[in-house]
This record gives sequence, C-alpha cells and structure tokens, in this order.
Amino acid sequence: MVKGSARVWARETVEFGRVTGFSDGLFSIAMTLLIVEVAVPHMVHTGDTRELLDRLEDLIPEFVGFFLSFALIGRYWVAHHQMFSVLRGIDYGLISRNLVYLAFIAFMPFPTALLGDYFDNPLAVIAYAVTGAIVSALEVVLLRYAWKTGLLSVKVTPQVMRWGSIMSLAPVAAFLVSIPASFVSTPLAVGIWLLAVPFGIFMNRHASAGADVLE
Repeated sequence: MVKGSARVWARETVEFGRVTGFSDGLFSIAMTLLIVEVAVPHMVHTGDTRELLDRLEDLIPEFVGFFLSFALIGRYWVAHHQMFSVLRGIDYGLISRNLVYLAFIAFMPFPTALLGDYFDNPLAVIAYAVTGAIVSALEVVLLRYAWKTGLLSVKVTPQVMRWGSIMSLAPVAAFLVSIPASFVSTPLAVGIWLLAVPFGIFMNRHASAGADVLE
C-alpha cells in the first residue's frame, strides 16, 4: 500500500464535487474546441456549388480529425467517469495527477488541428500520437495511484488491476507503433490507431473475474 496525502475528502464533500465538476467542464470545453478549429470555407463565388464542394473536400482531413478526436476524448471521459464513480474520496496526490491528465486533454485540440491541416506530414501524426499516448498512460497512473492508496470504494484484485492497465495501455502501444509507420504512410498510421478498438472489444469479452467493478 502506497502512502497517499494525509487528508482525504469523501465523495459527499464539496471538494470532491468541485474536482469532478472541474474535470467534466474541461472535457466538454476540449471537445467543443475541436469543431471551433474547423473553419467554414471562404468562397469567391458564394453561389457556386462546385466551388463549395471543392472547399468542403479540402476540409475532409479536418473532419476526420474532429470525429477521431471527439471519439477519443469521449472515450477518455467515460474512463475518467468510471474511475471517479468507484472512488471513496480524493487526496492532493490524486488531484495533482488529475490536473496533469487534464492538461493533456485540454491540449488535444492543438494536435487535432495540426493533423487536419497537415495530414500528410508525419510530424503532425507524431504530435497527435504522442499526446494520445501520454493521456492513455496517465489513465493508468491515476487508477493505480487510487488503488495503491486505498481511495477506491470497491475491492480490486491485482488481476483486475492488471486487466484495467492493459486496457488503458493498448492505445499507448497503437500510438507508439504508428510513429514509425507515419513515415511510410500517414493514413496507415491513423489506421493503426483504430486497431485499439477491436482489441478493447476482445479484452472486454475476456475480462478477469470481478472486472465489472471498474465499469
């Protein structure tokens, strides 16, 4: 058992509610900013349908970036919600780690915009992959800290914790593998990110006994 902060705020306290409210608010702002980065195209001839279609076609990478990031941040929010739902309280150690995690959630619109504007550039893919890998890894940091300091309200076995860690680290592996692949083909790199989806489905079907406490 790892020693956490001396003071713990129970989930019924105002302090616990402030942390969850702040976290949810930041998630919603980050997801909203994703579409703000997609600008409406400017046209020379506003009534020209062909020109508008061409401008919208140019925005396809930005649309892909928006929906990809919206789904990714949504997945992070669900995981964050699931973890906080099984907390008996929070301490300064968890709050500080949660702030680092949220900092990278707030940062996500930037690599998303970069990916939309420079989809064919490997550096844009790498910036997105590194950010996604960090956020996914921080999920494990948050969960394991809460587990080791006794902040969870449910009993979690080492086997279940290992399963939960693998679930969170699967996207990390996909993001890291995509980095060298981006120099071969950026669409291939993005396709590798999507491999985490069937892997997650497979892991859910073969979850450890008692894993439902983390859902």
